[in-house]
Amino acid sequence: MKPILLVILVSITMSCAPIYVSYDYDQTVDFSKYRTYQYFGDMETGLNTLDTKRLLDAIDSTLYARGFRISDTPAILIDVKSSTHKNLQRETIGVGVGGTGGNLGSGITIGLPIGQQKTTQHLTFEFLDAKNNQLFWQAKSESGLNPKATPEQKEARLNAIVKKVFKKYPALF
Repeated sequence: MKPILLVILVSITMSCAPIYVSYDYDQTVDFSKYRTYQYFGDMETGLNTLDTKRLLDAIDSTLYARGFRISDTPAILIDVKSSTHKNLQRETIGVGVGGTGGNLGSGITIGLPIGQQKTTQHLTFEFLDAKNNQLFWQAKSESGLNPKATPEQKEARLNAIVKKVFKKYPALF
């Protein structure tokens, strides 16, 4: 029974792709003065309409919990961009056949790919000061993307990304 539980635990862990986040911000900025926000009117996230709505809902709920409010006269303008990349498949298994006779030998080997090609999604979150249109905070996330994910899985993944991205926002309220 224990080997079965171990296999299940390992498969669950392997299916949860890690989310990597890097940050950059202007250290001279007073983050406490930023309490209101709005999205760029012409923002093109690079996501489909449903995923864009899921992402913006996740951002809204996270920022609302931190004391931020959407406003028609915002202090922050938010821009979000995404891109996807297919990673080269590097896992292969070698199969070889060889033979020898007398003083002569020959062989042939081929590499067969294992698994599927993986897709990685990069999301960039930028906060700009609405008065002077200057970037003051940026976060970039990288995570695996399952193109066959259900709507619930997509929503959970985007919520996890947003949670991790805003975890280290400099102004903790």
